[in-house]
Amino acid sequence: MTTTTLAKPGHAGAKWVLVDAEGLVLGRLATRVATILMGKHKPTYTPHADAGDFVVVVNAEKVRVTGRKAEQKVYRHHTGFIGNLKARPFYEMIETHPEEIIELAVRRMLPKSKLGKAMFTKLKVFRGPTHTHGAQKPEALKV
Repeated sequence: MTTTTLAKPGHAGAKWVLVDAEGLVLGRLATRVATILMGKHKPTYTPHADAGDFVVVVNAEKVRVTGRKAEQKVYRHHTGFIGNLKARPFYEMIETHPEEIIELAVRRMLPKSKLGKAMFTKLKVFRGPTHTHGAQKPEALKV
């Protein structure tokens, strides 16, 4: 009789994965990164435990979208005050805050719970080709 192994929190050693976003499609990049953060790529995946890896995304400003999303996609948020719905188009966000585009896409693919918030803290996104997590020696992953 075989038993299923369930990962306990902190049981599996988390690795660091480096993802280069240059030329990649935003949605496909986000799904792959969310899968790594959740740990679904590991045989020890357990839904109730955070068994994912850390992910460092570089070249966030060079991510691309398909179709006419570059002109039509709009990022909205509400300030909490009456009538203060703020909207920023994609082309403006990619120039000013390209990290936030990837963070929003990945965050919305993670579980909406305390566990999802813990998984999201393991995502590090950088605008250019350099990052500050060189001491962890992330392994490069071609997405």
